[in-house]
Amino acid sequence: MFMHARFHTAFAALPENLSSALEPFLRHDDFPAMLTAADVAQVKQATGLDDDALAFALLPLAAACSVTPISHFNVGAVARGTSGNLYFGANMEFAGAPMQQTVHAEQSAVTHAWLRGETRLASITVNYTPCGHCRQFMNELTSGTALDIHLPDREVATLGDYLPHSFGPKDLDITTLLMDKVNHGYTLKNADPLALIALDACNQSHAPYSKSHSGVALETHNGKQFGGRYAENAAFNPGLPPLQAALILLNMSGEDCLKVRRAVLVEQKGALITQSDATRATLKALGCEDITTLAC
Repeated sequence: MFMHARFHTAFAALPENLSSALEPFLRHDDFPAMLTAADVAQVKQATGLDDDALAFALLPLAAACSVTPISHFNVGAVARGTSGNLYFGANMEFAGAPMQQTVHAEQSAVTHAWLRGETRLASITVNYTPCGHCRQFMNELTSGTALDIHLPDREVATLGDYLPHSFGPKDLDITTLLMDKVNHGYTLKNADPLALIALDACNQSHAPYSKSHSGVALETHNGKQFGGRYAENAAFNPGLPPLQAALILLNMSGEDCLKVRRAVLVEQKGALITQSDATRATLKALGCEDITTLAC
């Protein structure tokens, strides 16, 4: 069976009925680290697992997607959309870049679902308790504090249980939430295909506080392209830069973050904040020097 190398150890440790059910999906090197609702139904029927048990069983595969050159501490998360799709997430660290550029597993799973077109999450399953940063990040979602949080050996609880007396978008009279469908309507003249991916990401970015919309597109050495959208937060610091969003999708798709050949950042002209310096610094730490910034 031809499977992405990162899954070998975790897959070998799965119960036989689950590994047999998952084998048709993982047999290809380009497994997208997600299962559609139809895939989920097929696996549940073959294994007898319900939604929650399946998400827990998939955590080792999600954690296998971690990129942890600094901590070597792998965290996996599985987000379940109201569509029934399951999306893997994993923590990501970038040697040579500031710690603030780190991506947490919950952020990864949420953003992965968002970039795949999911508009609302029913639950998120994670193998370690969400930190305060992630609790605040998830409070920006269309699901709000009703989002179910599943942890090993604990009763299911909502985000509201983990984040009581929360501060969020409604406290600032924000009605457009993370995962709502938006199109900001920006355009570019004479843009190449990679720039158009970044523009599309910018148009779907979530920046209701600064109105500083931005998007990033990455091209790997093998020619694959990935877009990422900026995601702001009511508390500002837990926001996710567009580069990290693009790197999440790249990583979940089985590509190497150290093999980015070219990048394009598109951001609003005259915006209050800019992603340019941080994007360039992080990409250079990853070995990418071909970075273009465009104003829309």
